[in-house]
Amino acid sequence: MARTDPGASDTKVSSAPKTSKASKTSKDDLASLAGLEAGLDALETRTAERVSLGSVLLSKLVPPLVAVVLVITVWQLAAASDLKPDYVLPGPLDVWRSIQDMWLDGTLLGYIWTSVSRGALGFVVAVAIGTPLGLLVARVKVVRAAIGPILSGLQSLPSVAWVPAAIIWFGLTDATIYAVVLLGAVPSIANGLVAGVDQIPPLYLRAGRTIGATGINGIRHVLLPAALPGYLAGLKQGWAFSWRSLMAAELIASSPDLGTGLGQLMENFRTYSDMSGVLATIILILIVGIGIDLLFFSPLERRVLRSRGLLVRS
Repeated sequence: MARTDPGASDTKVSSAPKTSKASKTSKDDLASLAGLEAGLDALETRTAERVSLGSVLLSKLVPPLVAVVLVITVWQLAAASDLKPDYVLPGPLDVWRSIQDMWLDGTLLGYIWTSVSRGALGFVVAVAIGTPLGLLVARVKVVRAAIGPILSGLQSLPSVAWVPAAIIWFGLTDATIYAVVLLGAVPSIANGLVAGVDQIPPLYLRAGRTIGATGINGIRHVLLPAALPGYLAGLKQGWAFSWRSLMAAELIASSPDLGTGLGQLMENFRTYSDMSGVLATIILILIVGIGIDLLFFSPLERRVLRSRGLLVRS
């Protein structure tokens, strides 16, 4: 009778559970990978879905319209309750008539264009000055130590404080208005670029130097693209400061030789105690500021976010 080797039998018996356990682990791993793949596919499918026009209008257009309606309703109720005399607190219809009168007179677009053209030109010049200044402060330690605190102080200084000095320096001329605009916008643009450069990972700069991107090429292809989010924030703030500075300059430095912008228009209405005209001008200033942001800065910001994978195109 053949004898059976006990060791061999034990080996066969003990190897069976190991094979079963390995097979079970492999199946679990495959199931996990399949679940992960399915989840990624679902995520890609969800981000690729197109949003209907009705959904976009409901989420983007309806909320601000509701807010505007609520403000106008509260305003009308306050005017109708006679909290103040009509010449102090006119109703929305009175303000609308003031805007309508300027439109019918053919002067409304001229007032708006005078201010917008000044603000745009001043902002472009501010970008041309603030960008190299910001790069210089961000990359040269001695310059940062000397100028950095001054830029921060100028940014916190109200723009209207420059108007009396600018009038003494340049008189009642366009130079006064542009000087106030530049002094208000340049520090914001420069500080925004400095903040953007400070947030660049050092690895990007070393990689740029490795491939030969130094000097102007390094600034153009590495530094500015990497600092773009902070730079864009500085540009938006710079435009806001430009617009505010322009209104302050037009409001104080008023002269027939300068033409009539929105700031001087508001001062003219104030002179005649026309509160409807004052409120109408304030609304026009607000609409122009919001319009510039929606037409220029918001699309630019969305484009930058999409290029960095931070916003999904729907």
